[in-house]
Amino acid sequence: MSSARYLYLSLFSLGLVIFAVLLQQTGYRGVSFLPCPLCILQRVGYLGVTIFCFLAVGIAPLRRFFHVLALLSATYGVSVAGRQVWLLSHPETSCGIDPLEVWINQFQLSQGVPWLFKADGLCSAQLPTIFGLQVPEWSLFWFSVLFLILLATLFKKNP
Repeated sequence: MSSARYLYLSLFSLGLVIFAVLLQQTGYRGVSFLPCPLCILQRVGYLGVTIFCFLAVGIAPLRRFFHVLALLSATYGVSVAGRQVWLLSHPETSCGIDPLEVWINQFQLSQGVPWLFKADGLCSAQLPTIFGLQVPEWSLFWFSVLFLILLATLFKKNP
């Protein structure tokens, strides 16, 4: 895959994190979108894709290594987003305060950059849809797209 394509994937993935933070800060249709623990873990997955694709641009000899790490980040994101989509369809399985929330909020990143990494919401909260899908469903879709692109281009030579 070319450097430009890695850069596009990196910027796209970063754009999705920025969109999530904007949604968290401004809300949508008068509803505040507080991130839940699984949302924070998905942000980590998107940031993984962002960082590894960006490193693939800058460090050409290790490009395939960073490609694999970006693919693993997307795989991780698909699994976390898939779990949250499952929780949305089974809200009775989610408890009030998630033990994962306490664990995530104890990390230094959560305390240092709370607007990006602090979990405050419930994983099974039914929030307004955006173009017919809940945010976790969109996240699963975009992680799947990133995964498929990275998988399809894993063994292709650079043009």
